[in-house]
Amino acid sequence: MAKPVKVTRTLHSQGLNRSKHDRLADMAVLCGRVRADTWRRCGGIATVRQSPYDIRDDWMSEGYDWYGLPARLGKAMLTDALGDIKAARESAKVPVRKAIRHRTRGDKAERKRLYTLLKLDQWDEDPFLHRQMRNRWKGGRSHVTNQIVADSGSYTTKVWKGRAWVYLQGMERGQRIAIPLKGTHLPSGTLRILLQPNGQVAVHYAVDETEVCSTRPCGDATVGVDKGYTEAYTDSDGERHGQGLGDLLAAESDHQKDKGQRRNRLKATAEKHEAKGHHRKADNIRRHNLGRNKWNRRKRRHKKRTRDHLCHAAHAVVDKANTIACEDLTASMKSAQYRHKDTNRRLNGWVKDVMADTLTSISRRRGSAPALVNPAYTSQIDSRTGLLQGRRQWDRFYCCDGAVLDADANAACNILARLYDDEITLYTPFREVKALLVERTRLSVGTAPPGLELRGPATTPPSTESELPASVPKCAE
Repeated sequence: MAKPVKVTRTLHSQGLNRSKHDRLADMAVLCGRVRADTWRRCGGIATVRQSPYDIRDDWMSEGYDWYGLPARLGKAMLTDALGDIKAARESAKVPVRKAIRHRTRGDKAERKRLYTLLKLDQWDEDPFLHRQMRNRWKGGRSHVTNQIVADSGSYTTKVWKGRAWVYLQGMERGQRIAIPLKGTHLPSGTLRILLQPNGQVAVHYAVDETEVCSTRPCGDATVGVDKGYTEAYTDSDGERHGQGLGDLLAAESDHQKDKGQRRNRLKATAEKHEAKGHHRKADNIRRHNLGRNKWNRRKRRHKKRTRDHLCHAAHAVVDKANTIACEDLTASMKSAQYRHKDTNRRLNGWVKDVMADTLTSISRRRGSAPALVNPAYTSQIDSRTGLLQGRRQWDRFYCCDGAVLDADANAACNILARLYDDEITLYTPFREVKALLVERTRLSVGTAPPGLELRGPATTPPSTESELPASVPKCAE
């Protein structure tokens, strides 16, 4: 049976007074010191093979005082920081595995040996692995002073007068800090209490995904979706989901540009007053015109609005399909150098990571199955033939026989077809994909597409976004 997936639920406080917030802030500073000590002492190779319990026992045996924190809160913060260190170390192993695959081509026994050493954290026994991990895993440090981690034994909860309350262990023995929450949901398990600039706190805790699962069923179709900028998704049936995404992102990008230019002018004015000795004028400009509160509030509102827009689009896709083939766009894409700087700035705000996260989480909660496919050249293939024939230009795909297809729908059809392509897997390098497509076109047509002959390895992966200009030339007559 598969292990249940954990998701984070967030509860916000309401009516937390200033005195309680100050007490929590003092505790958060002390927790930050424990976290910083953990990164400094356990962020290297010396503690790689030690369990969190062994590290905790070593600290206790040497008389570590947790900077005056209650021992429970200190131990919870130590465990949380060790989890962050382990997550950073595991993420560093991803490019190391890729280096192992390149080094051990054709030698499965050596590849298995290196994979085993890497998985068991015994990579210091092999010079190649040790060198790779030393280059990829740089350790780190922590400056976090705005959060408190509390295990289930350091707080109690109850519903009183129509709202939920969390009673957190305080610095004084027998004294607890009562935190009022919005609603009547009671948190459980390990809590992460984040202090916010508005004088309130947010309580994060993990729950099984089944507890927040939507009761809406998914569809029964199998579709491919192309992720776009002007709209979130275009499926293989030609239907668009999340229209207006490009307008939303472009409007916010333009506002940030204008706002930033005006702030830069004010900053230059303050520096001129400072140079002339008018310190009071310069301080007034910095205090009243160059603050970050309104800027940060607008960024948070934009992030929430964008995520809500993408969630509606993802629900529309899941309403239709139970198997969704989509591109894996985690790798960086080639950027056209001849676009206008305003176009580049707007496209830099494309939220492809949020798009992938919302589609994955929503489809999983509703019982659908997202399937990632290799994105190389999916926007440059004629979906009717599966060959490198035709020319993509902006939102149109011009075929060799004179037909004009919608570029997004054409790419979505190619993505769906790649789901069943046994020769092109998710991890096939784009150079091999290019060689395979060129060979298929040559065998079918009799000649390779002009401009795509194999003249040596490319230096940058091709762009797969259908709104960007095409790099595939016209096919031969």
